[in-house]
Formats: sequence, C-alpha cells, structure tokens
Amino acid sequence: MTRRTVVFDVGGVIVRWQPLALMRAHLPQMEPEQAYAAVFQNWAPNADWVDFDLGRVTPADLAQRMARRTGYPLEAIEALIAAVPDHLQPIAESVALIERVRAAGHRLALLSNMPHPYADELEQRHACFGWFEHRVWSGRVGLAKPQRAVFDHLQQTFSIDPAQAIFLDDHSGNIDAARRYGWGALHFRDAAQAGAALEREGWL
Repeated sequence: MTRRTVVFDVGGVIVRWQPLALMRAHLPQMEPEQAYAAVFQNWAPNADWVDFDLGRVTPADLAQRMARRTGYPLEAIEALIAAVPDHLQPIAESVALIERVRAAGHRLALLSNMPHPYADELEQRHACFGWFEHRVWSGRVGLAKPQRAVFDHLQQTFSIDPAQAIFLDDHSGNIDAARRYGWGALHFRDAAQAGAALEREGWL
C-alpha cells in the first residue's frame, strides 16, 4: 500500500514565529507593527527578506539593504537577523503531533520559506527535523510558497502524490494555493486543532 505523506510548514507550525516580539526586542524605538511592516515589506515579491528567504542575499547584505532602506541602525538590524535562530524554538505540542503522525506510519516532509542559514541552525539544533524524510527549504532550492514551482519541486523530487498527501500551514494563502495545485491541505492554528482535524480525516 502506498504510504501517505504529511507535509508541515515550519515557522508558526513546528517552531514559534512571533515577529512582533522580535521587533520589540531589537527596534524598541519603533511601534512593533510599524517596524514589522518596514522590515518585511508585507512580504511583497521584491521584498528584501523574500530575497533572503530565496537564498539571494547573505545576512550581511540583507542588513545593509534594510538599514539603507529603512534608516534603522545597522547594528539593530544585524542583531535582529542574528537573533532569529534562538527565537525559532520548537513548539512542544507540535513536536508531539509530529510524533503521532510518524507513529501512524506516514511519510514526513516539510516545506518552508526559510533562509538557508536558519534552516542549517534548525537542523543542527533540534532532533525533530531529522524525523522528516524530505525537507524543502526555500533558501536551498530558490523557490518559495505560494508559487506552484515549489510544490511541483516537492512532488517531483520526492515522488509524492498530492492526492495522497496533506499540507499543514498557518497562512491561509499557502493553503489556498496548495488546494489549487491539487494537494490536500489543512489550515494550522495550533497543534490541538490540527490533530483533531487529522483524526476526523482519518490520518490519525
């Protein structure tokens, strides 16, 4: 029988992602929402951080670009970028959910918009990432959600049948995109909600 595949997003799903907390810690002179908008540029396709996600710029180049664009102190931007790996701590309830999926015999894959230096840190620091048979990080492959190309890359590289897979992500836009491309998808809000949904749908 063909094993089914559960595909997890990472930030906000497996590890915490609370960017406003990072803004408060490293750009305290700014309103957190204003700093967030300035740093991430609403994740527009040509945003500085999107280029970082795609592996097009180094952390040092990113800091220089953002400091010039925003006028924020270079040292503060550098500290913000350097602080992210420590911020990305595994969510215990999510790790327990992954263990349940693993125990059920499903293939585990991840699909994340994540710069490759952070991906390297996560894999080195946290054993749970070793449980995934397949890992697609945007910074390594130069492709990112919600574009179809990254879903096709995951499908083709690892011989995944989207009809026999379910993708979990905390961003509704990525869920909508996955469904358009023929993938099963579940909007992740927290591990309890996701686990209950996987039970209802016969995955657990």
